[in-house]
Amino acid sequence: MADAAAATNASPAAKSPPADAPLLSGIAGPQDLRQLPVEQLPRLMKEIREYLINTISKIGGHFGSSLGAAEITTALHYVFNTPDDKIVFDTGHQTYVHKILTGRREALSRIRQFGGISGFIKRAESPYDTFGAGHASTAISAALGMAVARDLKGEKNKVVAIVSDGCMTGGESYEGLQNAGQVQTDLVVILNDNQMFISNRVGALGAYLSKLLTLGAVQNAEHSVKRFLARFRFWGAVLTRVAKRAKVLLFPGMLFEEMGFTYFGPVDGHDIVSLVKVLKHVKAMKGPVLLHCVTKKGKGYAPAEADAYTWHGPGKFDAPSGTFLKNPVAKTPPPSYTSVFSKALVREAEQDPRIVGITAAMPEGTGMDAMRERFPRRYFDVGLAEEHAVTFAGGLAAEGYRPVVAVYSTFLQRGFDQIEHDICLQNLPVTFCLDRAGLVGEDGPTHHGVFDFSYLRMIPNMTIMAPADENELQHMLRTALHLGGPASIRYPRGAAVGVTMDAEPQALPVGRGARWKDGTAVTLVAIGNRVHPAVEAAHALDDMGISAGVLNMRFVKPLDVELLKEAAARTPRLVTIEDNVLSGGFGSAVLEALQAPGMPQTDVLRLGLPDRFVEHGAPHLLYDAVGLSPAKLVQRIADWMRHGAPAGVSA
Repeated sequence: MADAAAATNASPAAKSPPADAPLLSGIAGPQDLRQLPVEQLPRLMKEIREYLINTISKIGGHFGSSLGAAEITTALHYVFNTPDDKIVFDTGHQTYVHKILTGRREALSRIRQFGGISGFIKRAESPYDTFGAGHASTAISAALGMAVARDLKGEKNKVVAIVSDGCMTGGESYEGLQNAGQVQTDLVVILNDNQMFISNRVGALGAYLSKLLTLGAVQNAEHSVKRFLARFRFWGAVLTRVAKRAKVLLFPGMLFEEMGFTYFGPVDGHDIVSLVKVLKHVKAMKGPVLLHCVTKKGKGYAPAEADAYTWHGPGKFDAPSGTFLKNPVAKTPPPSYTSVFSKALVREAEQDPRIVGITAAMPEGTGMDAMRERFPRRYFDVGLAEEHAVTFAGGLAAEGYRPVVAVYSTFLQRGFDQIEHDICLQNLPVTFCLDRAGLVGEDGPTHHGVFDFSYLRMIPNMTIMAPADENELQHMLRTALHLGGPASIRYPRGAAVGVTMDAEPQALPVGRGARWKDGTAVTLVAIGNRVHPAVEAAHALDDMGISAGVLNMRFVKPLDVELLKEAAARTPRLVTIEDNVLSGGFGSAVLEALQAPGMPQTDVLRLGLPDRFVEHGAPHLLYDAVGLSPAKLVQRIADWMRHGAPAGVSA
């Protein structure tokens, strides 16, 4: 479906080069870039920035990080022989310039759109995309694996990993660093220090990197001290080691040198001529090397430089003024699920001093910023370290607190072992609030939150909830915080339904759903953000002469078996509807429940996400493509009712 379109859009042919960008228009790939004299690279950077700004202003997308990494990306393709030499990006949202330089300049106008190229790194899209990236802190480990594979094959190509300072707050980066220091193979790590990740960086390393930039002459002092100690012949080497361990030599690279890397920097990550010189030197070195580059997120576009968070992934905007363009609406749109959660959490925290909020470098994205402002001592941003976030919450819960971990569904996958071993095994009262659940849209398969029902449902002691709308979300948060054990609440990205909110949240009966509509021919058993589409589909089925009821199950675990039993007795057919993968998900839970002794015999059609990774695109297009839009639900259910077999999914 989208793969074929993306491959077409990724063609190296540039059909309409910018008239005012003579250097950029001549670059169909890195081989053309390398033909330019180094003195022309600053001019090329100006053309690249103008092209990026003008293109993204019309479609939206990841912006500030790509501007910040522009010179590093260009210098790497200029110095290294890509794609034979491998460039491995961390996370991937800083790679728009990489795509421009590797034959996808024209395709950039369709980036993140249905049928267009990915906003992240995707191996199937280009030979220059050496390792898929959408989650943080993976680059060093992947690059080291590639470097070792090169050695085993007896090849001589170079491998480079680009890691932001924010990704260095994730534990996997350190695991990769220590292993690289142990293996001592040829590997280059570029630390892109832009003083942020998506939000402001946090943690000890963030403070350490900030301190480095104020050290001034420390780098020169390091060499002076080394030369002085070297006069003592044999004892000089010993004294140097002692001095390092005693932190007498507080030079910037001490942390990385101790891990087995040769360190260079900090260097100006926007001086491309100097970068080329440094990279040529680094390229010739043996063993693991770390180059520390200092950059500015949003570099070259004043509004993005001034407000890096807002401009991390903006929508459409007017390029000259920096004014965001909004689609006209007939009425005030409903609040986002994130904002509803944010307000509900603060309200709960005002009433219960045991409640603390935890996020993994996503305070604004998860709505935890309100908790940060209202209760700064009860708010914790642990950096891009989901595993630590989960166990950290467990420690708080063990001491009587009620931690709420707000995280995107796709990122909680990283903490699976900690959820099972550290939280559920001990039955600790930790609440997981899973934002961006279901199909999230333009960010695509790396960010779709479509596995959490499956991987959480198998763990004992876990209560799993999914609200049909924003009113149920506030009730479910109250419910989770009053449980004596772990719970998860998952809700989608973007605007809520727009229902009336109850003035005061109430704890829901655990494991109890609700009948929202009666029917006699079929019952649609729905969960989460597919409940309202199920109601819409049921009314359309009624108009076709198929009497359809609707259950809002609310809980995946524990499941409301009595409500299911009643529905199975009332109608001869049930249809489960979810925006989780079918394998092990909500529909599987319903089938398991219906196998119990004493349950009525009924036919079941399970509708959910197929056993493949869903591409990127506007959510309404994706839900239609996988057969979960109201119209496709009607079509598939009606076909099943007529023919007695599940209908296929239109792609």
